[in-house]
Amino acid sequence: MPAFVTELSDWVFPGVIAGVVTLGLLRRIPIYEAFIDGAKEGFTTTLDILPHLIGMLIAVQMVQASGLMAWLIDISAPFFQMLAVPADVVPLALLRPLSGAASSAVMLSIFAAHGPDSWLGRLASIMQGSTDTTLYILAVYFGAVGIRRYRYALWVGLFADAAGLTAAFIVHRLFFGPPA
Repeated sequence: MPAFVTELSDWVFPGVIAGVVTLGLLRRIPIYEAFIDGAKEGFTTTLDILPHLIGMLIAVQMVQASGLMAWLIDISAPFFQMLAVPADVVPLALLRPLSGAASSAVMLSIFAAHGPDSWLGRLASIMQGSTDTTLYILAVYFGAVGIRRYRYALWVGLFADAAGLTAAFIVHRLFFGPPA
């Protein structure tokens, strides 16, 4: 990487902060008071989200501890096999809509077993970046703002996850070819 890019990246964050402070001063905004008000709002938002976050984490742990996730992986393995999806990434595909931490753990285990620059490591990385934690988002954020009827958002989110996984497999095959 060129030296000027490294030098520039060292100054981007302090530059943004200086720009915000300068803009606040020019507009005569009480900067410290605005910061404190924002911090209070952030704390309130955290308290609103916390029960939903705890509930979602407990639900994910229950699904994993009950063996339901292992059962789903076993049941869906023939489907993924038919699509030429390696068995090592099936847990990642199924866990990603539920939990970012659980899917990251699966990805890290793939890295440990095969290496991050391996064919499977790259596939796991692309899958992780192509999808989102749909059920987590619905439970935590929709719950925090009081949205109770999110049926259509659930279907759209799961469809987007399926589309992201499909795109991940296609892009991976285009750039890295079939497994070695």
